Amino acid sequence: MTYLDDILAWHRRRAAADTREVAALRERVVAQREARTTGSTGRSFTNALTASNQLAVIAEIKRRSPSKGDLDGLLDPAVVAHEYERGGAACLSVLTDVQHFGGSADDLRAARAAVSLPVLRKDFVVSEVDILDAVLMGADAVLLIVAALTDEELRSLHALSTDCNLAALVEVHDEAELDRALAVGARVVGVNQRDLRTFDVDVHRAERVAARIPGDVIAVAESGITSRADAQRCAAAGYRAVLVGEHLVRSVDRAKSVSELRVALPS
Repeated sequence: MTYLDDILAWHRRRAAADTREVAALRERVVAQREARTTGSTGRSFTNALTASNQLAVIAEIKRRSPSKGDLDGLLDPAVVAHEYERGGAACLSVLTDVQHFGGSADDLRAARAAVSLPVLRKDFVVSEVDILDAVLMGADAVLLIVAALTDEELRSLHALSTDCNLAALVEVHDEAELDRALAVGARVVGVNQRDLRTFDVDVHRAERVAARIPGDVIAVAESGITSRADAQRCAAAGYRAVLVGEHLVRSVDRAKSVSELRVALPS
């Protein structure tokens, strides 16, 4: 069984065991959706990624990973969020997977309350309830991993995200998955250089896939970005943003590390 198989099996078991009424959750979401529509609590993830002529940094708060073990299990999400914001991060990504990454909804709430940045719920979304929970915990965007979903699940969850005023970062690993993402109308596509089946990183994957991403789609490079040179390579390939986790969490000066990744975009 691969890393991805194991993680997805756990999440699908969790979803199947969830006894909450979807209708009741939808009712709770309505108020927050209306609040987002008025702009009183909503923070635009997509606008934040395109607001500057520099490469946008989605800075991740992550306690551990299946392949690396503990990164910083005692981190304070609010403190880390402040450090990222001070360094010029455009958005936050917060792990909420408790079983494999040590994250939680409380981590997301604490991080979002501490800053003014849009926040991505980073998790393995497999059901409608996962989207509704993202709204209820205060997320501004969700991650949809193409490799984790059937075409019908991807279409349905992407549509629900839109209905809930959540941006969807649709993650792909190759050209075939990119085609699936574009088929459901993805407007923000992340190319993960980490193979979720093996957790190996191919630092040239993003460059290979970049040429196939339409110009009107916001392209995000994920994983394996650990230096200014990596960021410059992504920007040159056409990426508008990078999502960086381990490198920033482990940094002794997180604000400086974020700032170093904010390279100029090609004119």
